[in-house]
Formats: sequence, C-alpha cells, structure tokens
Amino acid sequence: MNMEDSGRGASYTVPCDDYVHVVEFSPFDSGSAALLAYGGNQYVVVGTCRFQEEDMEVEGVEFTTLRVFHHALRVDCLAWSPESRLDKLPQLIRFCTAAADRKVRLLTSDLQNQHEVKVMEGHTSYINHLVFEPTEGKQIASVSDDHTCRVWDLEGNETTTFRLRSPGVSVCWHPEDAFKLMVAEKKGTIRFYDLVTQQAILSLDCGQSPLMSADWCLTNTIKVGAVTGSDWVIWDITRSSYPQEKRPAHVERAGNFRWSRVNENLFSTTGCPGKISSQLLVHHLGHPQPVMIGSATVGAGLSWHRSLPLCVIGGDRKLSFWMTEM
Repeated sequence: MNMEDSGRGASYTVPCDDYVHVVEFSPFDSGSAALLAYGGNQYVVVGTCRFQEEDMEVEGVEFTTLRVFHHALRVDCLAWSPESRLDKLPQLIRFCTAAADRKVRLLTSDLQNQHEVKVMEGHTSYINHLVFEPTEGKQIASVSDDHTCRVWDLEGNETTTFRLRSPGVSVCWHPEDAFKLMVAEKKGTIRFYDLVTQQAILSLDCGQSPLMSADWCLTNTIKVGAVTGSDWVIWDITRSSYPQEKRPAHVERAGNFRWSRVNENLFSTTGCPGKISSQLLVHHLGHPQPVMIGSATVGAGLSWHRSLPLCVIGGDRKLSFWMTEM
C-alpha cells in the first residue's frame, strides 16, 4: 500500500454526542468486556466495548455506556487505574484526567451512588500526559509544559518532582517495577528515573526534535518508541542511547505513538490533526511500509485494546476503531 492512499475507513464506528478529544481503553483486566473512556468538552463517558472478533453474537461493535461524568472543562488527557473492576462487587471505576486549568482530577465511582472527585494542584502550565502506577494504582505521574514530572498519591499529595530540561510530553510506568518511570521531553530526550533514589538511571536521545509522544513497549520493555518531527523512531535500550530504527511516517508533523498491547512488533502513529482529516498508520517492525493506513476526520487520542490488535481514535461526534489483520 503506498503512502498516497487516502486511507481506508474505520472497521467500526460508535456515534457520540460531541467532539471527542481523548479516548482510552483500560490497559488492565477489569472483567469480561473492555473498559473504554472518552472525553469531550465537559464530560467523560465510561463504557464497555465488545467486538465481533471476541463474541460471535455482536454485530461489529457493541458499546454500552456505564456512566457519564460531568467534567468542569475540556478533557485533555485521561488515564485508567488498575483498580477499576466490573467483575467484583462493589464495582469500581477510577481514572484521572487533566484539563487546561493545570489540575489533575481523580474520579472514583461505584456506578451506584458513590462518586468522588479529588483535585490535585501544583502544575503551573499545561499537562500533556498522565499515568497510574500499574501494579497497585496508588500513585499517579503527570508531565507538563512547566518542565516537571510530578508523582502524586491518591490523596493529592505531590510525593516526587523531577525537574526537566524542556516540556514533558509523555510519561510511562514500568509494568512490573513500580520504582521505574520513563519521561519523554519535547527537545528529544527520554529519561528513565528510579523513584527510590530519585535519580535518572538511563537516557535516550532522538537526535532531533520536537519529540511529540513516546511509549514504552509493555510486552517487551527493552523497546521504546516515539514520534519526532514527522518520523517514528525505535530504541533497543540494551544496545544504544540512539534509535535502532527510524522512518518517515507522516507528511506533516506526527502526533501520537502507541505500542500494541498484544504484539511487541506492532505500533501505531497518528499525524497531528489536519484541517480536514487525520492519518492513522499501523506499523509492523518487520515491514518497510505501514501495514494499515486509516483516515479519520480530525482525530484525537489514540489507544490500543488490551487483547485485540485493534486501536481507536476519537473525532467529530464519533469513535473510530481499526482492526489490524495480523
């Protein structure tokens, strides 16, 4: 498939009431169906998704709304807690968001009558990304244009602050080691921090900037990927601080990089939203060209299903899902 193709339409779409700014599958096992949250101008919708690939009785996709959470401002980023569960009582939904008021909000609900919002203040500029500690979910890390990465407990106390040399764009927690954190900076550096010693233990260099998004491959943690300028880059952190592979991906600047959760060689990138459409590319490390090119009207957000080779992006009053044939 050549890069000039306008791209194929989504495998599945789900209509929404408003423009979707951010969308995230829960990366954690939360029961039978996949948990999905998406955020718009003043709300977050939490629901479950089932696809025909996992259930023959579903035609395409079945999205069930569990709850709509009011949110004071537009949702800019969102992260799931590993404590979210639907298969035990009481059920628990927990996630955090960031918005333009520079605050982190922790939302917790039992989907009955217990709903709580905790607001965490400290960042002095725009928050670009946040993540829960994945083993117990008792800490949240956030990165910001204020040149810091901050770690919070669930009470809203700031427990650790790392000073960065440029805006923080992405933060990832090691899937098994609760004391290792990866922070990507806009000027092209990715650092790994030890939360015990509060020191940087390793750094990677893109060799170019701006770095817009980075992700740690959770199925094989020696791999780190990022988009910088219009290229994607991949490191093997055991071999070099410079990328092992680098390819041009998007005509304009690239926006997001996310690893698949089911295949360590599969990842997706999106172009920064254009005036009319956004390009979604799915890449496989063994293939010189993208294995799938999708096009969506001004997409936002990018997330992979935890057990299917399927990713989602938000957009104008809809969610678009692409299934990759492996």
